[in-house]
Amino acid sequence: MLKSWFQKSKTLTGGRFMKGVQFLVDEKGVRTGVLIDLKKNGKLWEDFFDLALARERISEPRESLQAVKEQLKKAKRHSNG
Repeated sequence: MLKSWFQKSKTLTGGRFMKGVQFLVDEKGVRTGVLIDLKKNGKLWEDFFDLALARERISEPRESLQAVKEQLKKAKRHSNG
C-alpha cells in the first residue's frame, strides 16, 4: 500500500525542501511516485513533461524546417478549400 511521505528535514532536493511536492513510497520506504501541487509548481510540471516528451521522441526521424513549412502551407491550402 502506498502512503504519502512528508519529511520535515531538508533532504529531498539537494538540501532544499520544495513546498507542494510530496513523494509516494511503498511499505519499504522506496519512492514510487510524486505528487505535485500544480498551483504552486505548475511550471515544474510543464518542464518535466516537456523533457519526458522530448526523450520519448528522440529516436523519431527529423524533418527539415523547409519540409515542415511546406506541409503547413499545403494543410492551409486544403483547409481554405
